[in-house]
Amino acid sequence: MWYGLSLYYKCRTFTEELTPEKSREEEQLMTYKSILTDQISACYNDKSWFIPLEDILEDVTMEEALTEDDNKQTIWSIVNHLIYWNEKWLERYKAGEFVLNHGINNDETFVLNEDQLNDAGWKETLNRLEHVFISWRVVLEETDESKLTKQLPEYFNAPWWGVVSNLSIHSAYHIGQIMLLKKQTRAR
Repeated sequence: MWYGLSLYYKCRTFTEELTPEKSREEEQLMTYKSILTDQISACYNDKSWFIPLEDILEDVTMEEALTEDDNKQTIWSIVNHLIYWNEKWLERYKAGEFVLNHGINNDETFVLNEDQLNDAGWKETLNRLEHVFISWRVVLEETDESKLTKQLPEYFNAPWWGVVSNLSIHSAYHIGQIMLLKKQTRAR
């Protein structure tokens, strides 16, 4: 099944002939904001180029989420990692600044809270995941385009649009890992 139709319809104006009534600016509907919103949606719940995270996780049980692969990774630990970084960058984006925190150990973002390893904890984790992706989408839809072009001197002088785009790529990478772990878990 072809899921890229929504992207096709968003991009089609780039290939259509301009009419005298339409300027180039009117034809180019895609902005940083619309592209980033599309990327965030594709990662979480928009069926486009790959299966979105919401669909992958909808039937994953707590036991499956805790099954370790050969590298001791679990679906749950990767979901925690995604939640951590998406929440952290959303917080930074809302604040409009980046403050380098040397106290962050990336390995700690995968840690499971032993007190939460039950069905209720898994459901709460999935709710946090949904919340952060929906929050990103809402914030991006409401943001001023100029904020996305603002550079972050403390973060390689990268513009916000580049940071959010890379965050989406990071999420897509881990979504692939989660899908692979789900398949491996069910093949056992």
